[in-house]
Amino acid sequence: PAPIVATQAAAPSGGGFGAVAPPSGSIGNFELGGHVNNVSGQAIGAMQRSGMTWMKKQIRFYPGHGPQPAIEFINAAHAAGFKALVGTVGNPVDVAGGGEAYLREFANWTGAIAAAGADAIEVWNEPNIDREWPRDQISGGNYVNMLRLSYQAIKSANGSTMVIGAAPSPTGAEAAFPGQVVNDNNWLRQVVNAGGLNYMDCLGMHYNEGIVPPNVTSGDPRGDNYYTRFLTSFLNEHWSIIGGQRPICITELGYLTPEGYPPLSQYWAWGQNTTVAQQAAWLAQAAS
Repeated sequence: PAPIVATQAAAPSGGGFGAVAPPSGSIGNFELGGHVNNVSGQAIGAMQRSGMTWMKKQIRFYPGHGPQPAIEFINAAHAAGFKALVGTVGNPVDVAGGGEAYLREFANWTGAIAAAGADAIEVWNEPNIDREWPRDQISGGNYVNMLRLSYQAIKSANGSTMVIGAAPSPTGAEAAFPGQVVNDNNWLRQVVNAGGLNYMDCLGMHYNEGIVPPNVTSGDPRGDNYYTRFLTSFLNEHWSIIGGQRPICITELGYLTPEGYPPLSQYWAWGQNTTVAQQAAWLAQAAS
């Protein structure tokens, strides 16, 4: 099975653009965190009681705007006793129209976030779907152009900031939506072949479509035909693609339940039978 976070990277091996250098960030044993909207309220106490040591907040980049929102989050997270993970994202239309200048401005922005003391930065969000990356331009190689510039800016500003490669959206819809979606495993292979592992300390992964316990690899009511429905299978697929050359950081993990809320829309109906009790149990099992 794939470790979620390893204490040491595997020995470099050939592939893509040659041998992959060891990760340059500080990567230790498994640590738990939570995604927040704001560093305030009862969430802090609940996170502390559950043994969390990380906070993640997603910050959107806009051309011409500075890193102040990210800096404020970093300072607040540190003041509350947490490490700060900044999940970065932007707008596909800006990527499409901005070219190399946009990528460099975005990279400089991530460098400023690192200089402010970010413990980790995830460079972009799910760039294998057109909600997050320009349609008909989706490829691991195109993403690596962004990742390389950001990695260089981040490490120049703060060598101890962990750089997390963007987690792809778990999807197998590439054939149904050509140009709009690239399957997560295909996209990740493209990243590896473009030398992307040289520009990350850890590979991001998102698991958020589960409706079965995290330790099973079959029995999903929707069918067992796609590995992303099972946490273990998903981890092992990505671990195999990267050849164990980087740890995996799960930066989004959750189980959808409608309990206590209005009925789910048709797009989320697959989660309609999950209870809050199952959600709590499966989250605990996943962490274990």
